[in-house]
Amino acid sequence: MPRLFTGLEIPSDIGLMLSLLRGGLRGARWIDPENYHITLRFIGDIDERMADEVVAAFDRIRREPVTVRLDGLGSFGNGKPHAVWARVEPTPELMELQAEQERILQRLGLPPERRKYTPHLTLARCRASSTSDVARWLAERGSFQAPSFTAGRFVLFSSRASVGGGPYLVEEAYPLTGRHGAGGGHTEGRFPVDPLPGEHW
Repeated sequence: MPRLFTGLEIPSDIGLMLSLLRGGLRGARWIDPENYHITLRFIGDIDERMADEVVAAFDRIRREPVTVRLDGLGSFGNGKPHAVWARVEPTPELMELQAEQERILQRLGLPPERRKYTPHLTLARCRASSTSDVARWLAERGSFQAPSFTAGRFVLFSSRASVGGGPYLVEEAYPLTGRHGAGGGHTEGRFPVDPLPGEHW
């Protein structure tokens, strides 16, 4: 059963800017720049029948391109940070795209996402880093900003067997054109069977 999630890809020039943030945090396990992405909805391990239904349902989404802005850095973890990330501005277009995917998945019978959606781009896992080291790293780099870019599509990712942080495969791509007939299309039997042990996406 594949482990799936939807997301937005990152242009190479923005990825290069983000990669310059790597380093300076003891115990951090940095995400490779080619695996940078903005998660929209984590789907998880599902069987191939349900995966086919998800692919077909997402093909009916009709939305305009989304402007994406990265502004600031932060961390996840109550008391003990376990990941550092770049903040993604929660624009109405981005939040509405994510909310539509949430509605589609619930209509297909998948359980709702219990956590409030916080758009972000994970830079590193830092379970082995101290709280003070994370705070220092954020203080030194927290003013990070990147030029805005336009996401012309969202994609359905799958993961290979790994410890976390990629590599991720693009299984389907769905253009954001606002026009009917512009979806990514349904493909039979493309999903790998090796799941990725769970971590924060």
